[in-house]
Amino acid sequence: MVFLREYLYNLVSAKTRGPLSSILRAFLFLLSLVYGLIVIILAGFYRKRPVRFAAKVISVGNITLGGTGKTAFVEYLAGKLNLQKKKIAILSRGYKRNLKRKGAQAMGDEPAMLEKKLPFARVIVDKNRVNSAFKAINDYALDTLILDDGLQQWRIFKDLEIVTIDISDPFGNYRMLPAGFLREPIGALKRADVFVLTQCGFGRDISDLIARLKRINSRALIVESTHQPVGFSRIDNPDELLSLDTFKGANAVIFSGIGNPGGFENSVHALGINIARSIRFGDHHDYTHNEIYDIISQAQQNKQELIITTAKDAVKIRELEIKCALILVLNIKLKIIKNEAEFDRRLFKLYSF
Repeated sequence: MVFLREYLYNLVSAKTRGPLSSILRAFLFLLSLVYGLIVIILAGFYRKRPVRFAAKVISVGNITLGGTGKTAFVEYLAGKLNLQKKKIAILSRGYKRNLKRKGAQAMGDEPAMLEKKLPFARVIVDKNRVNSAFKAINDYALDTLILDDGLQQWRIFKDLEIVTIDISDPFGNYRMLPAGFLREPIGALKRADVFVLTQCGFGRDISDLIARLKRINSRALIVESTHQPVGFSRIDNPDELLSLDTFKGANAVIFSGIGNPGGFENSVHALGINIARSIRFGDHHDYTHNEIYDIISQAQQNKQELIITTAKDAVKIRELEIKCALILVLNIKLKIIKNEAEFDRRLFKLYSF
């Protein structure tokens, strides 16, 4: 599966060459035209009469496949609303969850992580977000619903549409699935009220991206954000937060099963840690005991001082009950570095009458 994902990624990204690759890309392009037409028809149909709820609905989504910082922003948003005494539910589909398993695998790694980090919020997992919204309101009397990965939830009326965009690869090759990484045509960005640009702060020039977004949707607020490391915790002791400077200069093996492993690698490198090897699994990977023990064994054989993973991966690894002081979890929070005050005004205006 990992090999197939890499092959398809390289094929779509035009990293593979040759007559066969060209033929396959042409075939995928034809499929993308069909897919795009279906998406346009469905979106238009469902958006004619969206379901409205007796609660504020805030959507956090993206237009591309892969990690764009949605979950980190959901955490940030829920924390901000909690300070205003809002009663919050986070509605997630639980991507790649396994109902035959228990714990994080049954719920999904991202919802499980949010549930642990946000004890004040209800995290409700259901593929049918309309059902989970009614459940949140009727069973728990909540006044705010956050749709995690909600841009393509066309059936639901949204009071605020937030779209996260990773500045390192905002739109891929600008083609629809399966020939590219777009889940909807670029024109869908006209629905956005707020663009949250993620992974800013690494010295990248984003002026062209900002100009393009303004041409697409001049009324949307553009917010810049970064993922800010806040400390390490050991895999077998999640409650103790260790300083970021503790392991500066150390040699480490890092591994992750996330949508944007490059962002994680940049964060570790920026802390002054030497990355001896980075192991990338597929997004939402279900780890086995053997995989983790193999990583530990390789690190020990090569005399690496640390093994570092992400908080999203940690929720599944901890359920394996592996005791290893070598494994650290890098805890990260999203921080808005530009237009936070304007974002607050737009957000809290939803609750003013």
